[in-house]
Amino acid sequence: MIRTPISRRAALMGMGAVGLSFTLPKGGFAASGKVNFYNWDTYIGETTLEDFTAATGVEVQMDLFADNDELFAKLRGGNPGYDLIVPTNDYVERMILAGMLTELDHSKIPNMANIGSGFLNPAFDPGRKFSLPYMWGSIGIGYRKSAVSSVPDSWAHLYTSDEYAGRISMLSDGQNVFGMALKLMGKSLNDWTPENIAAAEEMLIAQKSRITAFAPDNGQDLLLSGEVDLAMEWNGDILQVMGEDDDLGFVIPKEGGLLWEDTLCVPVGAPNPEGAHALINYLLDAEAGAKIAEFIYYATPNAAAKALTAEEYRTNPAIFPPDEAVAKSETAVYPGQEAVQMIDEAWTRVKAAG
Repeated sequence: MIRTPISRRAALMGMGAVGLSFTLPKGGFAASGKVNFYNWDTYIGETTLEDFTAATGVEVQMDLFADNDELFAKLRGGNPGYDLIVPTNDYVERMILAGMLTELDHSKIPNMANIGSGFLNPAFDPGRKFSLPYMWGSIGIGYRKSAVSSVPDSWAHLYTSDEYAGRISMLSDGQNVFGMALKLMGKSLNDWTPENIAAAEEMLIAQKSRITAFAPDNGQDLLLSGEVDLAMEWNGDILQVMGEDDDLGFVIPKEGGLLWEDTLCVPVGAPNPEGAHALINYLLDAEAGAKIAEFIYYATPNAAAKALTAEEYRTNPAIFPPDEAVAKSETAVYPGQEAVQMIDEAWTRVKAAG
């Protein structure tokens, strides 16, 4: 039986649901016989780490971070002793550019053979020199079926229409909100020209009075409680509430959305890179990967693992969107510091607008 999905982007709530809680000691780590794993909250299988230790004799000590900014900041000034980390695609690129990641030794990761072919050469890490895929998902629109006249299959319902005025929530992250505006304009969500940023800003300011909230990771809760009827959200978060209310649905708009990918990386300065490679290989094992996927309920890029999962997981369109929706969607790449500054400044003006 597949469990109710857990949001890996939720605020830290402890690992009670997974049954694991580890705190890294102050002042460093013991490198011998232990892998120091820095991961998202509730983002591992129920017994994965114990099973790995039983199979290899290598212990795993896990610490938790809340978001990519926290992960980046923790390692930017020097690795305090982590062996394995789980950054999202655009942060992988940032870390590569900053010299923060170690090249992987693919010969020590034979379970790479289990990865689906579509995940082997991403734009953010060509040839997968520094990262291997862990889970993936999308941004789309969660909606209340009984409150809509038809499936809201366009970003226009959120960005330009008055049909659901006062019943809309969007994410609180400016880059993602602007990126979906670019998709609506028929542009790439990575096309961060000053003109495109200005057009997205203008669109959002014009629509702002119709938007109920820019929700910091709780749009799914607003949808579940009935405070909004449409919510721009991560698919995993909408899946979480779909399990509680069958009147809720999820769609990637016809213009396409954002595809995110969380990855497995070894940071520079890892005290136990051999152990990190062993853990990566274990996480990419077909059976271990299937157990992780069914427990955390995110889409696995592991083709061999997916083949072992239950049909209700494999065929759920909110986990694995239709191929045509995926084909129109994009993975974000790091826009560069100048573009980041322009986006941040434009987003500040949107939030301040009356």
